[in-house]
Amino acid sequence: MNKICKKFHFKQYNLSMYYAAVNGLAESFNKTLCNLLKKIVGKSKRDWHFRIGEALWAYRTTFRTPTQATPFALVYGVEAVLPLECQIHSLRIAIQEGFSEEDNVRLRLEELEALDEKRLETQ
Repeated sequence: MNKICKKFHFKQYNLSMYYAAVNGLAESFNKTLCNLLKKIVGKSKRDWHFRIGEALWAYRTTFRTPTQATPFALVYGVEAVLPLECQIHSLRIAIQEGFSEEDNVRLRLEELEALDEKRLETQ
């Protein structure tokens, strides 16, 4: 390798990609994702790549006890609206449809202002 680097005038650096805290989180997430996929995937276990979107959606929209929120809500500041809620109007969708555009904008701004505080509490 040293000869090749000298020949092409490359500088070689030795780095370690291991960061214990982050790797532990990644391993924990991978374990959770695998468990979700086991529940969703059929008996053949060959269609997991078609179902991974469903598994990630389930993970992102599931309430977490330690953070008292869903990952989706911590990122976007609002709870995810499930497609089923649009087809069969849930209470929150029915309430939101009753608001004027001005009220919706005001409510959204209030939610966004409260988001930083919620993130800090979660941290």
